[in-house]
Amino acid sequence: MGVAIRTAGVGDRELIVRLLDEAFQDDPVSGWVFPGVEDRRAKHPRLMAAFTDIVLAAGRIDVTEDGSACALWLSMPADEGHDDTEDEGPAQVREAVDPDNERVESIGRLMAAVHPTGRAHEYLWMIGVAPGRQDEGLGTALIEAVLDRCDREGLPAYLEASNARSRHLYERLGFEPAGPALDLPDGPSMWPMWREPRPHRTAQAS
Repeated sequence: MGVAIRTAGVGDRELIVRLLDEAFQDDPVSGWVFPGVEDRRAKHPRLMAAFTDIVLAAGRIDVTEDGSACALWLSMPADEGHDDTEDEGPAQVREAVDPDNERVESIGRLMAAVHPTGRAHEYLWMIGVAPGRQDEGLGTALIEAVLDRCDREGLPAYLEASNARSRHLYERLGFEPAGPALDLPDGPSMWPMWREPRPHRTAQAS
C-alpha cells in the first residue's frame, strides 16, 4: 500500500529534469522567471537541470520507484555563513541557463535572503509530481519519509511554497509561516515555511 521510494543517482538525471520541467512549467514562479510561453518551453528545462545538478552534487534526491515524483533536499548546517562561492551561485546559474534573463539570478538571491540561519535543518528545495499523477499522495509520501527522520533526529525542516495549493499541503504536514511572504517584483508571492520536529513516538506492538 505504501509508496516505494529510492535515492536518485546520476543515472536518473534526465528523468528528474524532465519530471521537474513538466511539474513546474505552469507554476507561478516559473512563469515569472520566464514570462513568455515559448521562451519558457525552451529554457525552463535548463533551469531544472541546473537545480538537479546542484542537489545531486550537494544533497539528495528522492524519487518514487515508478519515476512519477521526486523531492530535492539539502541538509543545511547550523552555521550558514555566506562565502564567495555561495554569492556567485545565482550568477553562475544565470550564465548556464539564460544569461540575458536577470530574473534567473534574482530568484536565487531573493530566496537566499529569506532563508533562516542559525539552526541545522533539512531544506526541501523542490518537489515535483508528474501532472497526470497529482492528488495520489505521492508528494506527501516523499515529504513524510524525510519528516519522519527529522522527528527522530530532532531536526526542523524548511521550504518555500510557490503556490497556494502546495502551501496548504505543507500546512497539513506541520509547516508554519517563517516570516512574511516573499513578494517577487511585479510577480507572485512565495511563502517561506518552517516545521519544528515533533516528538518521535516509538512504534507500539499491536
